[in-house]
Amino acid sequence: MDLRVRRGEIHALCGGNGSGKSTLIKILAGVQQGEPGGMIRVGDESSPADAVTPAFADSAGVRVVHQDLGLFPDLSVAENIALGSSFPRRRSGRIDWRRMRTNAEELIERFEIRASPKTLLRDLNRAIQTEVAIARALQGRESGHGGILILDEPTTALPAAEADALMRSLRRYAQAGQSILYVSHRLDEILRITDRVTVLRDGHLAGVHETADLDEDALTTAILGRSLAHEAAVKHVPVSSAGVPVLQITGLRAGPVRGVDLEVRRGEIVGIAGLLGSGRSTILRSIFGDLDREAGEIRVAGAVLPKGSQSAAISAGVAMVPEDRARDAAFLDLPVAANISASVIARYYAHLRMQDRKMTRDAASLMATFGVKAASPAVPINTLSGGNQQKAILARWLRRDPELLLLDEPTQGVDVGARAEIYRVVRDAADAGTAVLVVTSDVEELAAVVDRAVVLRGGRFVAEIAGSALLPQHLNELIYKDVPHVDSV
Repeated sequence: MDLRVRRGEIHALCGGNGSGKSTLIKILAGVQQGEPGGMIRVGDESSPADAVTPAFADSAGVRVVHQDLGLFPDLSVAENIALGSSFPRRRSGRIDWRRMRTNAEELIERFEIRASPKTLLRDLNRAIQTEVAIARALQGRESGHGGILILDEPTTALPAAEADALMRSLRRYAQAGQSILYVSHRLDEILRITDRVTVLRDGHLAGVHETADLDEDALTTAILGRSLAHEAAVKHVPVSSAGVPVLQITGLRAGPVRGVDLEVRRGEIVGIAGLLGSGRSTILRSIFGDLDREAGEIRVAGAVLPKGSQSAAISAGVAMVPEDRARDAAFLDLPVAANISASVIARYYAHLRMQDRKMTRDAASLMATFGVKAASPAVPINTLSGGNQQKAILARWLRRDPELLLLDEPTQGVDVGARAEIYRVVRDAADAGTAVLVVTSDVEELAAVVDRAVVLRGGRFVAEIAGSALLPQHLNELIYKDVPHVDSV
């Protein structure tokens, strides 16, 4: 691996899941050592790759801001910043709160953060929280210092407007001389914000490109080593309006959702578009019984679902892949086989013992069917890439042939190739008769994979679009613009 990042450059690091991006970041941060033979130089400091330590990385100015920002929502901006270095002390040993707030004020002004030292983190949107995490990481270093800021998927959880605001801030930091290594699966962002792109494939350097010479097709081909043009992920398949309704929602009220009606028919993929906080995930969780609803009726295949009962939802044929698979779906320390079998685990318990061989054999077959790449069904699922973890969770549910499949941000943190594979699996399930309801913040993805989309704003559906009107720009207009309520477009 060779990587060169210039001073004041935003340099993208791209590659499919499992290509080596995370390993490289860990080596640069000193939390994992490379093999003998390589050399790492940051600014004026250098070290053999097999001898990099966290102390060297800190001294050289390597700063990493992860997708999980590591901030404390119930503490103030000033307190979160101080936790990145140390709390200033008086001679008595007590914390000097005034100096702490003054230090934070200087950083807030330097990084043009739209907050005050006393603002609680939970009161800021995700983009500003990310700016706070960056300021915390870079405190004590002057602009243009030879260090490097590494951002790992900084916009994954951001809607378009907040992502744009963060990218404007990053461009401002780079213009001040800060070198930035930018890791993202969002190809449109990479093309908009970066100067150059280094591509990894299967642990090897696949190429270095000037961003100005790339478009999305060329970047996709560079990442995958092949073009996706001949294997378009999903094409719209018009669904007859006479199709049998699988999901019927009437007058649902829960959290921010204020009375919505929705039908999803057999074999149909329906998307919910809307901003974070609009109630998208609330609808999915209410259907799955993970969240109590205040009012309304939910039917699946004609059966009324009781409030707040996941077991009843599962028995009725509902399956759900949640937004945060690490927290809410994957048993990270258990083998892939156990994760894939979790939805039908009772099948493997007989004569007071688990039939591990049968479970492993079935899991291996499902891994082949769903394209889950792993050394064996026995390895822990946390050793798999994000895309392969997601396919394993899908395999867990689709083996039950569900009536209704709920997907919340199904391709978050997943590379472009795995994304296409996931939606191909989802389309196959729909073609077999499953009704699918999907939430994603990526409107281009939504427009490409669903048969129709409903737009949620302020807890209410404001539009339903399909056919030639189902375009990313149209979805964005309906999401962000204060338009009159319409039933269909």
